[in-house]
Amino acid sequence: MTHYTGLVDRYREFLPIGLETPAVSLCEGNTPLIELKHLPAQWGGKCRVLVKFEGLNPTGSFKDRGMTVAVTRAREEGSEAVICASTGNTSASAAAYAKRAGMICFVLIPEGNVAMGKVAQAIVHGATILQIKGNFDDGMRLVREIAEEMPVAIVNSINPYRLQGQKTAAFEVVDELEAPPDYHCLPVGNAGNISAYWLGYCEMAGHVTQVGEACGFSRDQRLFPPAIVTQSRPVMLGYQASGAAPFLRGEPVENPETKATAIRIGNPQSWDAAWAVQRESRGWFDECTDEEILAMQSQLASQEGIFCEPASAISVAGLMRDIQSGKVKEGSTIVCTLTGHGLKDPSVVGDLTLQSVPATLESIRNVVENKLNADTTA
Repeated sequence: MTHYTGLVDRYREFLPIGLETPAVSLCEGNTPLIELKHLPAQWGGKCRVLVKFEGLNPTGSFKDRGMTVAVTRAREEGSEAVICASTGNTSASAAAYAKRAGMICFVLIPEGNVAMGKVAQAIVHGATILQIKGNFDDGMRLVREIAEEMPVAIVNSINPYRLQGQKTAAFEVVDELEAPPDYHCLPVGNAGNISAYWLGYCEMAGHVTQVGEACGFSRDQRLFPPAIVTQSRPVMLGYQASGAAPFLRGEPVENPETKATAIRIGNPQSWDAAWAVQRESRGWFDECTDEEILAMQSQLASQEGIFCEPASAISVAGLMRDIQSGKVKEGSTIVCTLTGHGLKDPSVVGDLTLQSVPATLESIRNVVENKLNADTTA
């Protein structure tokens, strides 16, 4: 059995990486596609729903897919340092991959608006972290300005190599299902991921897409080989938190606010690419409240055994509503991307008080019996 060494080595011929270039990898990718067994039956519609659990990447989020390619390319081009603005997950991933590559990492985060689980990762990986008195969009502006003056490589999703890595998730979905799904649902913050998935699906179907051009590659450039894998492409559905929903408002949101910190972004950097995805796939954007997001996070954990971070849960929360309203066709196969692990941000999980009992057989027996009886009569 061949040892898996990461997505650059697995998909190198479909990526803008030299054949002899050593990959900067933590064995990312190859994440599970898990079919939901309980929740869809409660929604009606008789749809098959699967989740692509990207929270099982090395640093706990989908960012690792893009980071392995971006950092590999940065080192290939001779960069000694990388820089990013982040709401959390990008900082964790950039710090880990920079350390793997022997490079310096600089991170700008909005003060007080990043989950500490993510900041902790960046800290332990040795990144230089700067809290700015502003939001993510301010951080992106500063990162762009610094990169113009100093020899550092930006590894946010404005880096086209990030999206080249992230498109491989679409390859994995098709490999698993042996066909694209009818619909693919994603959280939308900076909008790079929905653009990357569409790029991957289009390459596999042999279609030209405006997304490639918007992401920094020639519109006619397709890295996938001439042999067409599939003729069909999914309808792409993107969901935003109500307090940070520029695609629903039709313009940037100056002061975005949501408990789903990973998508607390008011001015998406992949604005044009994401609108191209919506047009080309005949999909749509919608929004969910924080209450809907956190409720679905809880249901996924308590009913399906899948603990994702709040931003991830919006892809399933939005899908549930669209199934129930009839916007999603009955009997469809749907994939929802869960972008990060729940341990990234445990602060939103509510009451974490633990039950204490005496260390006796009788006390344990009573708890077990009461719980079994309660579940039997429920």
